Amino acid sequence: MERRVPLVDICLFFGVLPLMSVRVLIDHRKEGSPAARHPEKAHRPDNPIARKPDWIRVRAPNNPVYHETRKLMRDQKLVTVCEEAACPNIGECWSQRHATMMIMGEICTRACAFCNVTTGLPHALDADEPQRVAEAVAKLGLRHVVITSVDRDDLPDGGAHHFARVITAIRAAAPTTTIEILTPDFLRKPGSLEIVVRARPDVFNHNLETVPRLYPSIRPGARYYQSMRLLDDVKRLDPSIFTKSGLMLGLGEEKPEILQVMDDLRIADVDFITLGQYLQPTVKHAAVARFVTPEEFADYAAMARVKGFLQVSSSPLTRSSYHADSDFAELRAARQKRLDTQNGAMETK
Repeated sequence: MERRVPLVDICLFFGVLPLMSVRVLIDHRKEGSPAARHPEKAHRPDNPIARKPDWIRVRAPNNPVYHETRKLMRDQKLVTVCEEAACPNIGECWSQRHATMMIMGEICTRACAFCNVTTGLPHALDADEPQRVAEAVAKLGLRHVVITSVDRDDLPDGGAHHFARVITAIRAAAPTTTIEILTPDFLRKPGSLEIVVRARPDVFNHNLETVPRLYPSIRPGARYYQSMRLLDDVKRLDPSIFTKSGLMLGLGEEKPEILQVMDDLRIADVDFITLGQYLQPTVKHAAVARFVTPEEFADYAAMARVKGFLQVSSSPLTRSSYHADSDFAELRAARQKRLDTQNGAMETK
């Protein structure tokens, strides 16, 4: 019997070899079924989406500044993780002209079980994108900007040079703006991390996302210890760069596992940890195991501070770039306070 070839060529990278090949033509600006955005998840049984508790509810965006920010992103032909990842805070952030720009396209080569970003074979890099991002940052008048990206396993450097070009362009267009990047893991891309670090972002963020036990089911294309090594290497290469990482809670992790991840991050001298509630994007994504209460998030924040993190953001709606500008100011102040304390202790000896 003749085997019918699917309509797309997509390489899904789970480790070294692509596991499937399909062709998807997606307009990411339009609503589509989970199967259209996530063809690799189409075979999975549906996971009903649990009703959110009251503390998760957010208001629909309806603010003139929100629409101005949205228009600017469209005019600059930029993609935002706020939209692609269906962030619940988009109304609040965009109403304050805060948008996290997602570079290197809207199609990711990974297929994480929690993520709403489209999976597939990405387009070629846009050489003009760094300049458009920089212009948007300048027009928004941002004090602090967060730049993230899709995974680009298809590129020899994983997109490292593109990240560096974006950082350089922002420095030229908005020299007083501090820059935070949220990067992929650059798995099997030797030398890529060094390229990004040499561009000297103010904050280097790479999210662990979940505890090691859940990686095979939640983040199958990644490796926990690769991510830990990446964060450790940033500090080794340039100790002046702040490092940051985050976890989603509510995927089935246990408290001792969360505390162990905190310890691992402190061993790598990570400065800032974020903890937020996982929210299921579609019925084809991983189910929410439970909704963690605000009180539990507060307890985790206290534990993280005791472990020595300079900055902690822990709440149901916390996301990597949520309140990133004010958090960065507090982070910098906390480092200076710690240095002053250490210097004072040395002078008294």
